[in-house]
Amino acid sequence: MFTASSLTGDKAEQYRQLVAQTRGLLDGERDRIANAANLSALIAHALPDLNWVGFYFYDGRELVVGPFQGLPACVRIPLDKGVCGAAATTRQTQRVADVHDFPGHIACDAASRSELVVPLLRGEELIGVLDLDSPLPERFDADDQAGLEAIARVYLESLA
Repeated sequence: MFTASSLTGDKAEQYRQLVAQTRGLLDGERDRIANAANLSALIAHALPDLNWVGFYFYDGRELVVGPFQGLPACVRIPLDKGVCGAAATTRQTQRVADVHDFPGHIACDAASRSELVVPLLRGEELIGVLDLDSPLPERFDADDQAGLEAIARVYLESLA
């Protein structure tokens, strides 16, 4: 049985610890749904001030909700809509300080104020996105972005 341990040190060190926990959690499992479900739970319990964390998978046309922690979510997101669509289309992490200032933002949870979305790419192939929302404006900084991008890489490695 896996149990998450408390994170210590500065934010960069905490993300190093969370990456190590991610490796341990996903070790030996190749199923994308199982790993996304467990990783969503790990992140939701490890990081403060989140109201949603989860995955959207690309089905060849749009993003479809996968495993997550939080309130019920939008089921389908077109690639030309919202922060998730922007991350999928540009293949670049989107870090938004205030979602109300983001053109085309999709308000699945009205309490969300900031968002960080990491595209999940295997080479040039879009697998989906890892999406985190917070009720706090400016919740995510460069350390969060770097740490969550590292976690996303571990997730992608687990699928190989």
